Amino acid sequence: MRIAILTIPGVQMLDVAGPMDVFSEATTQLKGRAGYSLEIVGLTMEPVTALNGTRFLPDMSIKDTLEGFDTLLIAGSPGIREYEDHRKLLQWIGRESRHVRRLASICTGAFLLGKAGLLDGRRATTHWNSTSRLANMFPTVRLEPNTIFVKDGPIYTSAGVTASMDLALALVEEDFGRSIALRVAKELILFLQRPGGQSQFSVHLEAQAAEIGPIRDITQWIVDNIAGDLSVETLAARLGMSSRNFARTFKRETHMTPGDYVEAARVEAARRILEESDTPLKRVASLCGFADQTGLRRAFMRRINVTPVEYRHRFRPSGATAVNAPPPRTLATA
Repeated sequence: MRIAILTIPGVQMLDVAGPMDVFSEATTQLKGRAGYSLEIVGLTMEPVTALNGTRFLPDMSIKDTLEGFDTLLIAGSPGIREYEDHRKLLQWIGRESRHVRRLASICTGAFLLGKAGLLDGRRATTHWNSTSRLANMFPTVRLEPNTIFVKDGPIYTSAGVTASMDLALALVEEDFGRSIALRVAKELILFLQRPGGQSQFSVHLEAQAAEIGPIRDITQWIVDNIAGDLSVETLAARLGMSSRNFARTFKRETHMTPGDYVEAARVEAARRILEESDTPLKRVASLCGFADQTGLRRAFMRRINVTPVEYRHRFRPSGATAVNAPPPRTLATA
């Protein structure tokens, strides 16, 4: 099964190497049965330099056809904007998409799919830090910003960087079944299906917080007083503002309502305790400002689509101990 991986200068190396290792391991696990063959496509046949400085030679270029290939993967790059109007590249993607059974983008590679007109009306995702730009550029795309990867017909899109391996595992399972995919996941120490969405690994709270002024100060105060009374009335009074004016200003500056921000901050604090300790869930809820354990669970399901118990099981290292209070920290450490 032939797979082509399109790369551009400055490509995120893990967007290339991650899927290649998954497909290579799958071929090993097939034990002699026909597996995958992989070829890297460059804009030219010149060496490609990845973002981390790695240089590699492509096997083919966009002058070549993908007739006979099964899958085309489009790797992402922080510098993707430079190539979003590359006429020959976009024409090649559009033309060769008709020669392959399925097409997939990794991370910001979704922007090339969008520019080629292949995401119109489809469900899609990309790296959490680029979802707003994708939505603005392609308003007909049905964006799913918190998913690890999305399948819509023959087109797949994935979140950033390590999500490339989640996507590759899904393709292996589709091709050769769950048993082979599970063997690959075990060998590479991966989740066969990662719990939760990409927001649990992002710094989206800091990215959405106000940069200057009283709203920035109150967001930090929220984090430092996570177990206290964080009602709109209390927060507004602290800034000497009316509740209505505070709520309106807060949303304008952070793109979140005060209630949304407070809940997200409390989930963030709870995550840290769950990762670092054996503190009982009832105590975790109290330390983080939730009314009870049920409130904690509901917030986790809304925010990251896993229960606190599931989150602790997946992400807490062995040897953790109980804590009495969450350590003060900003929301940037996700």
